[in-house]
Amino acid sequence: MERNELYPVFLKLHNMQVLIVGGGNVGLEKLSFLLKSSPNANVEVVAPHFLPELVTLANSHKSVILTEKKFNRWMLRKRHMVIACTDDLKVNKRVYDLARERYLICNIADTPDLCDYYLGGIVTKGNVKIAISTNGKSPTTAKRLREFFEEVIPEDINKMVENLNEYRKTLKGDFEEKVQKMNEITASLKNKE
Repeated sequence: MERNELYPVFLKLHNMQVLIVGGGNVGLEKLSFLLKSSPNANVEVVAPHFLPELVTLANSHKSVILTEKKFNRWMLRKRHMVIACTDDLKVNKRVYDLARERYLICNIADTPDLCDYYLGGIVTKGNVKIAISTNGKSPTTAKRLREFFEEVIPEDINKMVENLNEYRKTLKGDFEEKVQKMNEITASLKNKE
């Protein structure tokens, strides 16, 4: 049986530099996805032309820069991650190859073989965030799971997280004792129907 071997991480995109190459529909989708989860992400979008909707979205986020130029290799300087989503496979492949030379993580839209990471489904309720991956096999399944979790996770989950955080600060003892106490308090979450 095939297994998803991806390792999930939660990136602080406000502390990183992201480059998106492509200003069309897919560029808009990728930028929207990043900003929905990380509204203060530092993103530069590079393309010869931009969809008006992408310009509107970028203008509503001060941490997004639009550069109306064709991609060149120097645009990869001082980046942490790259997304290429042009309609030119040759350009996308060049972005990927150059990013790999610089040890940058890279995602080439709709080309799983040229992706170091995928942008999965995300559910956010306050401080609680769940990432969903189908290993690049079925974005529709990830979307349906996201919708399911958005429905079943209670709206007041953030209050519980904040309360548990305050309680955790009051705990004394070593790490194992603290873990045991937190496990006792949160055990009821596992048994809810």
